[in-house]
Amino acid sequence: MATKYVLFVATNTAHIGPNKRPTGFFFPEIAHPFEALDEAGIAVEFATLKGGKPPEDGFDEKDKGQTDFLGSAAYGRLGHSRRLKDVDVLNYDAIFFPGGLGPMADIATDPDVKKAVRRMWDAGKIVSAVCHGPCAFLGVELEDGSPLVRGRKLTSFSTAEEDGYARADVPFDLETALRDEGAEHSSVTPWQPKLVVDGRLITGQNPASGTLVGKAIAEALQRA
Repeated sequence: MATKYVLFVATNTAHIGPNKRPTGFFFPEIAHPFEALDEAGIAVEFATLKGGKPPEDGFDEKDKGQTDFLGSAAYGRLGHSRRLKDVDVLNYDAIFFPGGLGPMADIATDPDVKKAVRRMWDAGKIVSAVCHGPCAFLGVELEDGSPLVRGRKLTSFSTAEEDGYARADVPFDLETALRDEGAEHSSVTPWQPKLVVDGRLITGQNPASGTLVGKAIAEALQRA
């Protein structure tokens, strides 16, 4: 079977909110999905909005999956990410947006992100995200003008989680914004893992959900 490829798209935002809270991509939300895909023999490449090494947050040296990724060739490639605008996303079988607070300040509104999501969806590819990553889907309209997420089942970092984590730092509430565009949003108790698969749309609620998302992408690609 030919190798499948997934494009991870990470934030370039290093600080967010009125207090300039340090942020970036949340480390386990790349490390854990990468581990699941790598174990399945699926190749991962990296892009960011501006290219180069993205800022990072949430590294846990006690987590073997994270320390393994930190020492991997893949982490080195992440540090030399290409600009999303320079990437033909249709060369990939799936696109994935990890979270962290950073995406709420750039990926949430970036036109190249919206274009990439729409192109992948229209091409019948897998579109996926975890935690704050589903902000990438906001504002994406299908050919008939309807929101991509309207009537679709998904999850994201929940309002309850945000209230206990970064309410003062984020520009909007992600769960509310997704619901406002018609998404059928569901969530579980804060910080517990949750995966939602609705056809080609694959989402996870929070950092604990990254491995589930990676495995779900792998399973979907292996069936394709």
